[in-house]
Amino acid sequence: MTDTVDDVELPYDEAASQQQKIESLRDRLEDLEARNEEMRDSLLDANAENNKFQQKLERLTHENKKLKQSPLFVATVQELNDDGVVIKQHGNNQEALTDVTDEMREKLEPDDRVAVNNSLSVVQKLTRETDVRARVMQVDHSPDITYADIGGLDDEMREVRETVELPLEQPEAFDKIGIDPPSGILLHGPPGTGKTMLAKAVANETNASFIKMAGSELVHKFIGEGAKLVRDLFEVARDNEPAVIFIDEIDAIASKRTDSKTSGDAEVQRTMMQLLSEMDGFDERGDIRIIAATNRFDMLDEAILRPGRFDRLIEVPKPDATGRELIFEIHTRDMNVADDVNFSALSEVADDASGADIKAVCTEAGMFAIRDDRKEIRMRDFEDAWEKIQTSETTEVADSAAFA
Repeated sequence: MTDTVDDVELPYDEAASQQQKIESLRDRLEDLEARNEEMRDSLLDANAENNKFQQKLERLTHENKKLKQSPLFVATVQELNDDGVVIKQHGNNQEALTDVTDEMREKLEPDDRVAVNNSLSVVQKLTRETDVRARVMQVDHSPDITYADIGGLDDEMREVRETVELPLEQPEAFDKIGIDPPSGILLHGPPGTGKTMLAKAVANETNASFIKMAGSELVHKFIGEGAKLVRDLFEVARDNEPAVIFIDEIDAIASKRTDSKTSGDAEVQRTMMQLLSEMDGFDERGDIRIIAATNRFDMLDEAILRPGRFDRLIEVPKPDATGRELIFEIHTRDMNVADDVNFSALSEVADDASGADIKAVCTEAGMFAIRDDRKEIRMRDFEDAWEKIQTSETTEVADSAAFA
């Protein structure tokens, strides 16, 4: 119910003069206009806030509707015939014949990935994507290791460069002779001899795409997952030719086959079969070189060692005295070494050291100098470091024997 004129409280006394009444009414009018402006601003703010909440409500309603929808299943197109499309569901491997629209049928080809609903009707075609784990294995930034950082492996380094770099830089040399370049290298030898460092140097020195992985990364518990990752790995390499694939600790998936019936062993063997197929199957490998490394050459299956898969089997032994001296010089290039340090004598002292052992000796010698608050490393520091490394290794061997 609205107020009448008689109900409104007037801003002046009845006894006031006419001029005073007009001024009072004018003041009241200005006050009401100011309050009206404030209320208009508040209304605009409220409308803006309401619109924001309305949009949020619509978004949440849409998400809620999507969550209530039945999920779509992933399947692969097996064949297209007059009766429809034969698809195979992922996971249960069940095949089904389903009908599709003419428009969808024109888009589909065998081996395409599609999304199907509960009634197995094809809803949409999915993009042919490689496993994200395969894509992240590609090395974007080359390691800092160069051939100059590797000592005592001149012959092995030459063979690696002939197999990897020469076909990329001078392919015409192989065309003139009429031979195909070696396609793969297997580096084998004791731990710490520089196999992985050789691969890092290749990644640094070549312009090819470098893809690294460990054999254990291909071992999965679900059937077919390891084999799919191998396929996707080579697919990434083909998309980035020329490419070099480095598989470290390949014995994890390429060990000798046995009569074991466990599902784990069977899955590892399936993964190895896929690797063999990619390395030397019906499909062209393309301009892709493979480098693999292992400490357990005796465990590898004969199928993976034959020519055509690994054309070069390169043993990387522990360095000789000359090699050890060179490795000491390489690892101490940036170290403040005293004049009494004799690398030739050190190489004789560390007579059974690998490249990794020598690097550890140099680091430990530096720690001895730091503990004594010295600014240079002495010959005695290197000798003490070698004794400590040997003691440590002896203790580890003894502990392993005790638990065996």
